[in-house]
Amino acid sequence: MTQQMFALSFGLAAMLAAADIAHGAPQCDTREAVTSLLADRYGETRRAVGIAGQAAVMELYVSDTTGTWSITMTLADGTMCLMASGANYEAVTDELPAKGTPA
Repeated sequence: MTQQMFALSFGLAAMLAAADIAHGAPQCDTREAVTSLLADRYGETRRAVGIAGQAAVMELYVSDTTGTWSITMTLADGTMCLMASGANYEAVTDELPAKGTPA
């Protein structure tokens, strides 16, 4: 249940943030082209990965130097789309309530 709530929250945040990029439309290309762009132009490397739905992979790319971040989705056909990006990334680790304890 906790994993589902995290996934739903993260997905909602990604959708809301997506309005910030490319005038609301995701930018898609080959995985190699998108990851090269993120590495070469922004210095971002992959920090997190997760399964999105049944046929996509969500990844978070971050630069420690600039604080920029990007969220991508890779589809089953290998197309990777830049869904959202921003600045001032900060990694946090919050303790979750014990299992069975209301949040």
